[in-house]
Amino acid sequence: MTQKILILPGDGIGPEITAQACRILAACQASGLDVEVEEGLLGGAAYDAHGEPLPAETLEKARAARAILLGAVGGPKWDRIEDLSKRPEKGLLGIRKELGLFGNLRPAILYPQLAEASSLKPELVSGLDLMIVRELTGGIYFGQPRGIEERNGERVGFNTYVYSESEIERIGRVAFEMANKRGKKLCSVDKANVLEVTILWREVMDRLAPEYPDVELSHMYVDNAAMQLVRAPKQFDVIVTGNMFGDILSDAAAMLTGSIGMLPSASLNESGQGMYEPCHGSAPDIAGKGIANPLATILSVAMMLRYSLNESVLAARIEAAVGKVLDDGLRTGDIASTGTQTVSTREMGDAVLVAFEAP
Repeated sequence: MTQKILILPGDGIGPEITAQACRILAACQASGLDVEVEEGLLGGAAYDAHGEPLPAETLEKARAARAILLGAVGGPKWDRIEDLSKRPEKGLLGIRKELGLFGNLRPAILYPQLAEASSLKPELVSGLDLMIVRELTGGIYFGQPRGIEERNGERVGFNTYVYSESEIERIGRVAFEMANKRGKKLCSVDKANVLEVTILWREVMDRLAPEYPDVELSHMYVDNAAMQLVRAPKQFDVIVTGNMFGDILSDAAAMLTGSIGMLPSASLNESGQGMYEPCHGSAPDIAGKGIANPLATILSVAMMLRYSLNESVLAARIEAAVGKVLDDGLRTGDIASTGTQTVSTREMGDAVLVAFEAP
């Protein structure tokens, strides 16, 4: 049965990098992948066209799609929108919420060809392969009440950090199952020494652990986890944590790999429908210059094939093609080093396509 894929190029460098990823997706179709591809608007581009960061038409297309490929949203162009509900980022949060995309998978993998590009010593990061599982639709980003109001003659901002047992259990099972397929180690990150909501988080993780006897569960406070990521990152296999902590730790982990421009991500709901996007932002300062790194977006297509479309062979071909291009010394500016050849966004796409299509 033909499955639908929705492409949301978004803002900044989003259209440039998704264009290269779509070329790889088209090559997959030529190799037998039975999908129907269409585009939609999200974020600032949607606001400019419709006055809303998540138009009803886009949401309708998203609900009908098995998988969504997103470029990036946001940029200084829209920072002056006074109504926060109209900001580009609200479109992204909205589509996650509306589709129930609660499970965010953020791999941090160091390609051996890029060991020298990491901000840490090669011996600390060589062979790094960890997965951060972040809860994506709850926590302080969505908790109510929230707002800014006047109290005792001054303005006060407030947000609510809240998780239910069912939300914690749901993301916990994703993380345990991921660890079971990998290195059998799961580290749950919280702040249970000061936050009641994460006391509950830890209790639920402990309750789930006996169902996964092959997985070694450990707990770590978030401040220590941040330190350990830069002290000895290879101690981790799978990390599971809430929305805010995961947001911070996954970006820190990304830089261990040499460039956030190399890292894909997946956001899944309970049916396996997913949205796939690079971990980096919209990079408006380089938009339109043809120098953005498309590899994270191309690798997001590989994650899409593996987790939503059950096409692991095609996914492995894409990953191997990226490895071949790096072996050949081709680099965009963000990962370039002495002895490598700096190429444009399009040229990197060309090279991955040739490697993918090679016998």
